[in-house]
Amino acid sequence: MANTNFDYDLFVIGGGSGGVRAARVAAGEYGAKVALAEDDRYGGTCVIRGCVPKKLMVFASGYANVVDEAKCYGWDLTEGPFDWHGFKTRLNTELDRLEGVYRNLLAGSGVDTYDQRAKLKDAHTVELADGTTKTAKHILVATGGRPIRPDIPNAELGIVSDDIFHLEKLPKSILIIGGGYIASEFACILNGLGVEVTQYYRGAQILRGFDEEARGLVAESMRENGVDLHVGTNILEMSLLADHKDGAMPTQSDAAMGASVQQAQDIHTQSSGANAGRKGPIWVKSTTGGEKVFDMVLFATGRDPASTDMGLEELGVKLGRKGQIEVDEYSQTAVPSVYAIGDVTDRVNLTPVAIREGMAFVQTVFGANPTPVDHDLIASAIFTQPEMGTVGLSEEDAREQEEIEVYSTSFRPMQSAFAEKSDRVLMKLVVSKKDRTVLGCHIVAPNAGEMIQLAGIAVKARLTKEQFDATCAVHPTMSEELVTMRNPTRTA
Repeated sequence: MANTNFDYDLFVIGGGSGGVRAARVAAGEYGAKVALAEDDRYGGTCVIRGCVPKKLMVFASGYANVVDEAKCYGWDLTEGPFDWHGFKTRLNTELDRLEGVYRNLLAGSGVDTYDQRAKLKDAHTVELADGTTKTAKHILVATGGRPIRPDIPNAELGIVSDDIFHLEKLPKSILIIGGGYIASEFACILNGLGVEVTQYYRGAQILRGFDEEARGLVAESMRENGVDLHVGTNILEMSLLADHKDGAMPTQSDAAMGASVQQAQDIHTQSSGANAGRKGPIWVKSTTGGEKVFDMVLFATGRDPASTDMGLEELGVKLGRKGQIEVDEYSQTAVPSVYAIGDVTDRVNLTPVAIREGMAFVQTVFGANPTPVDHDLIASAIFTQPEMGTVGLSEEDAREQEEIEVYSTSFRPMQSAFAEKSDRVLMKLVVSKKDRTVLGCHIVAPNAGEMIQLAGIAVKARLTKEQFDATCAVHPTMSEELVTMRNPTRTA
């Protein structure tokens, strides 16, 4: 199938989940001559510095309350300190294994790989960091995104989410700035691992854009579990405590709210962070006037598409306000030979979506089967404690669209109730009054991610509330409530 006018039929820039899938399927199933360039580790954000290591940290943090709960079930377990070094060693071993899997998949499909940065020189030419060039009939940009720091003085003192996985030791206290899923997930993770966690979010409630009732329960649970969550609050100033004025501490009452100087001096800035080589406590002043001292500050204030310095705009590829590559429904840019998928397009920034976009691209370009990407009714999970699973419309969005009925129940599940824990869960369906279709499903509960995957099938199939009701319950489970709620909680 190779086109003799080019070195390759396809050149992929980016070795994350979407780019790797597109490259190996194009080569392995369609016989295309394919190359891929990646200047970091293969596997991308998800495998190396996102979904996978984060989920393993979620698992680790979930053991924090096992000892007390086990006693209620007749077990006598011994509680011990969390071993960050031991966990991190096993974590890195697993990430190395997964990166090897990605490399082997590419090699097994006959994809040529270049371990260096690549940029576009023209519509059919890629320039590698070593100065060599490669030509291709089609170029696919799958460079993902990167975390950003706010534009405030001394922001370099803080770390970003990528740095968490490289910490040599955990801080005793941390301030997390942000209210999205990354900020909230790491607040729960670090809290579970024994770190004193404070979280600032400038908005009225964390997890903006998700169902109001669901995110409210998550916030309530986070506070009950020990996260010092402040909404309507942002960071105003920050500096090393030693650089703050004459190095004096804030008042004793304020200092007591944060880490002590002795504790903070035990934490040295990690070599992987932006503030490498600097150490000591960080003084922070909030927009509400409070002053605290923390061992560490984590900025989880968003991510930008990784599209800079790639020669895109010079070539005629259009970029959006955040730097996202603008594409059509077939992931094609304004330059016909250049396509883009995944987080760099800032459509739906989820790994399974990037993989689907990659598959649709291959079917369109190499399978002679134009395949638009389906971004409708995508289920997702937020791995807070408890987890939130969601698919379809929130109650608020559905209400703006049409008349609805809401079926919602919140309760203490059997496992928690028996252990005399106050943890509550939420099961919620948003239903169209007009045709009875289930427009949205929202779950806040342990393992909500597992539950929403299956509920997502039903919502994607556009089943009605009556079809849910006709499904026999599995008892005793939390999720049986999804098929046993007969009367609406409210209408709108």
